[in-house]
Amino acid sequence: MDINQYYIEEDGNIRFTRQQASNFAKDIADDFNPLHDIDAKRFCVPGDLLFALILCKYGITKHMQFTFSGMVTDEVTLLLPEEAPHISIQGTNGKEYLSVEHTGDNSNDDSLIKSLTESYVTFSGHTFPHILIPLMTEKDVMINPDRPMVMYHSMLIDLDELALSNVELKLDEEKTIFKMEGKRGNVCLAFNLTNDGKVIGRGEKHMVVSGLKPYEKTVVDKVSEDYALWKKAYHSED
Repeated sequence: MDINQYYIEEDGNIRFTRQQASNFAKDIADDFNPLHDIDAKRFCVPGDLLFALILCKYGITKHMQFTFSGMVTDEVTLLLPEEAPHISIQGTNGKEYLSVEHTGDNSNDDSLIKSLTESYVTFSGHTFPHILIPLMTEKDVMINPDRPMVMYHSMLIDLDELALSNVELKLDEEKTIFKMEGKRGNVCLAFNLTNDGKVIGRGEKHMVVSGLKPYEKTVVDKVSEDYALWKKAYHSED
């Protein structure tokens, strides 16, 4: 994966075209969230692309926490500040879009950055429908098929060591939580990071699912089928 092809950098400022962001979502993360379609009315850049960009520019530290505070669109230009324990990624409009805690020992090893980025993005991109639908089914709810809204809120990673070359992620089902608040669901996907089968870190991905409706199996099955068809149609065009 060459992260450089998915953003434009000019004078230290970063921006994304809709095509770049959509290509990253579909080709790299295998994520077909309609918010990342190039013609989406509420289009936004995938949070996983922002995560990959931060690792590329600032490296990896033992503790990293990302909090997404605004939707980055193709009309937003981001400013990258100097490296610090607490980084605020703001736009030229003065609005903050992402804050990062970046503390502990640091590594700029290309193989580690590539491995962690690809492993996390692959895991994250498969959140829907593989993980989310079973979690919602247990709560007897489903997303609104007419207006599916799954938003990335935050994520964190804690690593025990950095002298690594190959990192893999695996869902920790016991610590994964789906909490209901009316028509809104808060999701915490817990995962372990491993190297050669040894657990070397832990992490969490937090998301918000809004507009939830009572569960209907036929509707959920149709949503899953349509999602699979979108992916198949897209890849058949390659």
